[in-house]
Amino acid sequence: MFKKALACLVSLLAAASFAAVDINTATVADLDSIKGIGPGTSAKILEARKAAPFKDWSDLIQRVPGIGDKRAAKLSSEGLTVNGAAFTPAAATPAAAQKKPAAK
Repeated sequence: MFKKALACLVSLLAAASFAAVDINTATVADLDSIKGIGPGTSAKILEARKAAPFKDWSDLIQRVPGIGDKRAAKLSSEGLTVNGAAFTPAAATPAAAQKKPAAK
């Protein structure tokens, strides 16, 4: 019985340690707790967030210098979310379409 209770407690703690950090509500400490975000990136995120909350991942990628699809995927795998959503490559398509002119 003790082993089952201990296993249950350990699994609860593990789940809590992987809790998502939403970029629109995160503090500096929350952002710095994400592997791959340091003081410089968290400052850029907070500065961009002052104008308006991030709508989605493509909005984040467009407004924060240094974050592209590859880095967004890595940050998402570390627990970062935008409005509760994890990054998917399709989520960044609108921003990529805006940056590149259509081929003629």
